Amino acid sequence: MISVSARAFLKPLSVTLAMAFAASALANEDQVKKSMEAFIGGPAVESVRATAYGGLYEVVLKNGQLVYTDAKNSFIIDGSIIDTASRRDMTQQRMNELSAIDFSKLPLDQAVKVVKGKGTRVIATFEDPNCGYCKRLGKELAEMDDITIYTFLYPILSEDSRTKSENIWCAKDRAKAWSDWLVGGKAPAEASCDTATIARNVELGQSLRINGTPTIFLADGSRIGGYVPRAELEKALAAVKR
Repeated sequence: MISVSARAFLKPLSVTLAMAFAASALANEDQVKKSMEAFIGGPAVESVRATAYGGLYEVVLKNGQLVYTDAKNSFIIDGSIIDTASRRDMTQQRMNELSAIDFSKLPLDQAVKVVKGKGTRVIATFEDPNCGYCKRLGKELAEMDDITIYTFLYPILSEDSRTKSENIWCAKDRAKAWSDWLVGGKAPAEASCDTATIARNVELGQSLRINGTPTIFLADGSRIGGYVPRAELEKALAAVKR
């Protein structure tokens, strides 16, 4: 049995040890960052943190890539960590956390708005009009109900993508012009207006590290990269906390 006096001694000792451990972890993380940037040859590291797996450190690069290394940076792992107990892809889970955004800060006035049914469920997409997977997604969204879709025209594939985006944005009915092209294959009519919004969309997408289309954001800020079938999107929407 531990005496009262012993407990009085052990309590501050445990606090001191915890503080020392935290300071050591931070020191190691700083060392990992320095050694990683020395290996890369520049200030490319955004963050470093210790993981719960085999003494590995998670290194997030400024380009959004996530890799792992040890305290001495003696190797680099570019791949996924799978937790065998839960069978979860911990790397993908972490990437989802890192890529989430504050949905409320999206400039929705720069997007083509489509409301289906009551429109209580909300998503934002970044799409290139010449993206094949965007067309597949468009067909899936056309079959959904009770959803509001904000589509940011994001022409990154070709000059023709920009032309189509500008014509859609300048159309009298943007939502119809977008749907006619994406779902019906009817090219948008030539139109002219102030198209500075398209350039702003490209800048916004780059700031959010959107490298491919379609990219979908749910109302809770979580990101879905690439095409997903309707059933999978419905499941993701159902998981969003309102």
